[in-house]
Amino acid sequence: MGATTLAATSPWLRTFATVDESAHERCRLGLIGPGSRGRFLLSFLAQNPKCEIVAFADIYQPSLDEALMVVPTAKTYHDYRQLLEDKTIDGVVIATPLNTHYQIARDAFEAGKHVYCEKAIAYTMEETLDLYRRHLASGRIFFTGQQRLFDPRYIQVMELVHQGVFGEVAAIHAFWNRNGDWRREVPSPELERLINWRLYSESSKGLMTELACHQLQVGTWALGQLPSRVMGTGAITFWKDGREVYDNVHCIYEFEDGKQMTYASVISNKFYGLEEQILGNKGTVEPERGKYYFEDYGPAPAPAFVQMLMEWEDKIWGANTFAGSSWDPEVARNNPGEYILGKAPEADGTSLLTEAFVEAVCTATQPPRIAEEGYYATQLCLIGHEAIEQHKTLPFPEAMKIDYEPYGTKAPHR
Repeated sequence: MGATTLAATSPWLRTFATVDESAHERCRLGLIGPGSRGRFLLSFLAQNPKCEIVAFADIYQPSLDEALMVVPTAKTYHDYRQLLEDKTIDGVVIATPLNTHYQIARDAFEAGKHVYCEKAIAYTMEETLDLYRRHLASGRIFFTGQQRLFDPRYIQVMELVHQGVFGEVAAIHAFWNRNGDWRREVPSPELERLINWRLYSESSKGLMTELACHQLQVGTWALGQLPSRVMGTGAITFWKDGREVYDNVHCIYEFEDGKQMTYASVISNKFYGLEEQILGNKGTVEPERGKYYFEDYGPAPAPAFVQMLMEWEDKIWGANTFAGSSWDPEVARNNPGEYILGKAPEADGTSLLTEAFVEAVCTATQPPRIAEEGYYATQLCLIGHEAIEQHKTLPFPEAMKIDYEPYGTKAPHR
């Protein structure tokens, strides 16, 4: 993709325009929450020559010990507020449990730090709005853990979708299926809710905040608009082990023009894995697989057993039922598709996301749309969770809208 097209599709990539000019710049970062996700981010940050990881904060000593194996020179704290007191630290990366994001990020902005916060960025819709406003008021950088924004597959897909290559997109089906109890080993019972925080309602909203947050953002990015209402259902259908969050959720997001986005997640079957299926009248895109398919792929001969069934139906009924055998599903099963980037995906956009955050901190420049995309991704997963909890169809609250031209939304006058 050319630089002009790239900038139009994903203007936040202008963050990298100053890479050469800022070659001698350095930023000092602290990592709050070096658990499994935090250390994954650390694996990229520690290799970035423009970044110095100078401190870790966590209430769980084993996590600090693991992080020190990567950066032995970093200071460690059990109270993140002590880390924020260090005026030489430019920014922080927050990878703690969901219910702690808001307070830590709020304190970080107040301490004058730039912030990268893992998704979802807050536990409630009100906290999410307040955090976004604090970002604007602080003038500090705000990144969220929406790595698909930096994934080359998704960037190319959005360019093609927005050009109309796949026709009019009427629906998006997103899903993320796993087969596992989502539990982690606990060395002693009193640490159960600390280590397995994702399973309990006081610290997590389960599949909607942990998984859906990524994929709902893909849907609104593709459609270029915000859904007007959402309905949903959820239950604990398989992992009945004392957890409080659902292991089976389904939501429908409806847009004003009638388009729909569905989201489903089941963690007792992994056969279909995860995907965002973007359905246009001329073609389909599966960005997670890195492939696209056109509708007018040439008709293939019916398999031998289908032809046999059709002949058998002819003899008995005198004509084929409907347009063909009633046993032949309407699928383009012989369409192999094409790889978006010419080959199978090898990684997601996390490395580029962390690089962009470092570049933004070094240049003290907030990339366009990054904070807003993260904001709405969190709000969409939270309202989906509320629709499930209330067993109602909920409108997207006007009070939660922000000024964001790509989705045509305006913050209400206050």
